[in-house]
Amino acid sequence: MAMYNPPHPGEFIESIYLEPYGISCRNLASHLGVAASTLSRILKGQSSVTPEMALRLSKVLGRTPESWLAMQDNYELWQARQTLNLSNVHPLNLTSLTA
Repeated sequence: MAMYNPPHPGEFIESIYLEPYGISCRNLASHLGVAASTLSRILKGQSSVTPEMALRLSKVLGRTPESWLAMQDNYELWQARQTLNLSNVHPLNLTSLTA
């Protein structure tokens, strides 16, 4: 089932981990072993969670790396659905090509 406007992983991190526990971006970045500016871009939704960052987030915050990547994919897919016009894209009939 498609989620309506899924959150960017950065928004999720901010609302579930940073705000409730009073954790700063710098503190989390230090635990992740990345620059605060790198994490800040993710928190602002300006950068994506990469497989490497998913592994770091998994170790520091929990959840599986796959869940972090799925969250990023869900966000990006929803964004693409809002803007991509597929009216000129048509299915390819593969059965007629194999004969």
